[in-house]
Amino acid sequence: MTMVCGGNKEEDSMFSNYDFGKLVDRYVEYCGDSGRIDQGLYKTYDVKQGLRDADGRGVLTGLTEISDVQGFKREGDKRVPIPGELYYQGYNVQDLVRGFHGSKHGFEETTFLLLFGELPTQDQLNEFMEVMGDLRSLPENFNRDVIMKAPSRNIMNVLQRCVLTLYSYDEDPDNISVRHVLEQSLSLIAKFPVIAAYGYQSYRHKFNDSSLIIHRPKANLSTAENILRLLRSDCKYTDLEAQVLDICLVIHAEHGGGNNSTFTSHVITTTGTDTYSTVAGSLGSLKGPRHGGANMKVQQMFADMKANISDWENEDQIRAYLKGLLNHEGFDHSGLIYGMGHAVYSISDPRAVILKEYARKLSEEKGYVKEFALYDRVERIAKELIMNGRNVVKPVCANVDFYSGFVYTVLNIPTELFTPIFAISRIAGWSAHRIEELVNRGKIIRPAYQYVGEHKEYLPIEERDWY
Repeated sequence: MTMVCGGNKEEDSMFSNYDFGKLVDRYVEYCGDSGRIDQGLYKTYDVKQGLRDADGRGVLTGLTEISDVQGFKREGDKRVPIPGELYYQGYNVQDLVRGFHGSKHGFEETTFLLLFGELPTQDQLNEFMEVMGDLRSLPENFNRDVIMKAPSRNIMNVLQRCVLTLYSYDEDPDNISVRHVLEQSLSLIAKFPVIAAYGYQSYRHKFNDSSLIIHRPKANLSTAENILRLLRSDCKYTDLEAQVLDICLVIHAEHGGGNNSTFTSHVITTTGTDTYSTVAGSLGSLKGPRHGGANMKVQQMFADMKANISDWENEDQIRAYLKGLLNHEGFDHSGLIYGMGHAVYSISDPRAVILKEYARKLSEEKGYVKEFALYDRVERIAKELIMNGRNVVKPVCANVDFYSGFVYTVLNIPTELFTPIFAISRIAGWSAHRIEELVNRGKIIRPAYQYVGEHKEYLPIEERDWY
């Protein structure tokens, strides 16, 4: 056997009344280092682990016109780091954000752009907002019968379950024509904030014994405004709060076809299956802490840091704490400073650059200036320590997760909704990529795995001895 497994006897207590439990215990023990594939074989067979080349670049598996992620430029045979750039349908995201300044509808414009390929006129945006407002409402009694009936501690699972259930409310769910998939996508994009908010309120009521607060979405409000309204008991929010959350949705809406959840959407779409199954698969991918849950790790790391340093302005204390992280001595002993570094970006992550400025403004309005200053110091010191201590080839920058969790915290958005808000935004990109895949009628995605086990001779059952 070569499968990598996890678990322990406590976790396997469901088998404690059976002899089978002993076999499970032995199997779990086997699935330690002895059960792992020899890592040297990846080099022997030139296997692209994580679909990446030896230098960390992603293996090209497709073509797209939806977005472009740039962290380097070519000079002859060399790749030279540049300040990161991100483009949606050819438009630089930094230009889009500047254009959206003061608006609370940037995410709606971005969604329109990703799906239709161009920015809307004012009349088109007004009508698009009206359509999205009409689509926000859930089917009759859906909240009571689906969301509240089985509350979950993880709101990503609520989203997944609700998406699959919505299949049953679609009169033609398996229709994968571009028009129908576009209609399905718009409906899901509109409903995601409502499902996530109701899922969270039901979770609080069930597991925290809190009052059940259910507000109806307002059709004339933006996605960002509706999120804040649905979460707060008094429905109140400031213009700056809505604008900052709107920008968060804009910069998380899309990031190329190769990120795990979007690639999942491509993979599932090529099978010819329905929109609901495809989106549910992408949600499952995004839920993982190595993808959509990374901003929560940053917040947890900072909480640990605050508990272990006495002076937030003392750079020697901060440096000592961060050195401990890199030496596997602090927090979760992973050797990582969460929120630092990116697979493509080197000098800077444009999303982090944008978000940092909005985080600064929000911290001034909400009284988090000292905490923002701590983030700024950690970012600067962490860059220095990683570059000097790890002998890395390319520069290291803060990524979007470094500041997004801080922004959500200042906005009083609970940690249980950090990743769901990512999903509320990224479904716009998933939808655009799904439609692009359908339009281009690509082959079913089927990479290969090299078999490195042993061929065995069949034995009659009375001659078998496992282990």
